[in-house]
Amino acid sequence: MKKKLGILISGRGSNMASLVEAARAPDCPYAVVLVASDKPDAPGLGWAEGQGIATFAQSPKGMAKADYEARIDAALRDAGVEAIALAGYMRLLSDGFVAAWRGRIVNIHPSLLPKYKGLDTHQRAIDAGDASAGCSVHIVTEELDGGELLGQVEVPILPGDTADALAARVLVEEHRLYPRVVAEWLNR
Repeated sequence: MKKKLGILISGRGSNMASLVEAARAPDCPYAVVLVASDKPDAPGLGWAEGQGIATFAQSPKGMAKADYEARIDAALRDAGVEAIALAGYMRLLSDGFVAAWRGRIVNIHPSLLPKYKGLDTHQRAIDAGDASAGCSVHIVTEELDGGELLGQVEVPILPGDTADALAARVLVEEHRLYPRVVAEWLNR
């Protein structure tokens, strides 16, 4: 029986789409049962609805963080979600939310962790003179971009690279890495 995966997004959901596409394979160990967002107008929600996937959106504006997260948590639990994949979800989860889902949340991050936690990872790698950048999948813990590393892919930084050019090449690798690592993680 496939495990029920919930995906949290904030934007276009390209990594979400790669997870959904992979879930169509008969040997994939997960099925995407809910896509939820903190932005009701996130383009990825429309894409997910077009694929027949249930969606949930709740803006956190004007709400206490605990109330907002309680609504997201309830939507995930109501959908029977067993594991969560963050796919461009741009909100920091509270320690309480992480504790409630301990060991059952993964994230894809656009750097070779533990380097460049947080934002602006591509520009930071270029500014540091690194020969390569990349992406990492990790278990979400209370530490920002911390937790056990489950997989990484290295992408060379080319002469004259801009942050946008590097980000585009890294994103291609994210789309390959994330579905494979999520499947391996859920098969453990």
